[in-house]
Amino acid sequence: MTRRWRILAVLLSPALISAGPADDGRWYAGAYSFSDELGGFRILSVSGTGTRDDPIEISEEMDQATPPVTLVIRAAKPSPLQSAEQSSFHLRVTVVNQSGLAWIGFGFELQEIRGKPSDFDDGLSFGQTNPNPDFISSDRFARFVNRFESYDRLSFEDGYVDPLGRTNFGFFVTDVTPVPEFYLVQDPRIPSS
Repeated sequence: MTRRWRILAVLLSPALISAGPADDGRWYAGAYSFSDELGGFRILSVSGTGTRDDPIEISEEMDQATPPVTLVIRAAKPSPLQSAEQSSFHLRVTVVNQSGLAWIGFGFELQEIRGKPSDFDDGLSFGQTNPNPDFISSDRFARFVNRFESYDRLSFEDGYVDPLGRTNFGFFVTDVTPVPEFYLVQDPRIPSS
């Protein structure tokens, strides 16, 4: 291997790519890039390939609790789980509660168009093509509800996360009509007074 190829191999290693955001402010893992550019939270790290044994892992801090925050996801290269008709990946999200308020639930929503809930026709879902409950997990919430229609939402309930606490979520994302950019809305639920 020539010196040029060795340098290129080191520069493209997953450890270096996930060590911090790239020059474009995005974090790269698997076949995707991830961005906190819309605000309200901060990505701390991203790693993994997106397979079940090596999910894409996103660690983040959330300093807001009332308005939902939105993670921007962009296709960066062909997915290891992608066919000509479908793109999919396993995702694990770790969130540190920096909001100052306790969370009693947590919701995720997929959107192909920002601000418009995903519907059946866009092909984006939390594993609707393979609705395996073993792909969905949380360390702080005992129950989840996965709604496919008329939007794609995944709600975690029966638990809590104190301020400065940390929680983990795992799920499977599929897109049978892949697009270059989509959104994952994250919505911590606080107690009503």
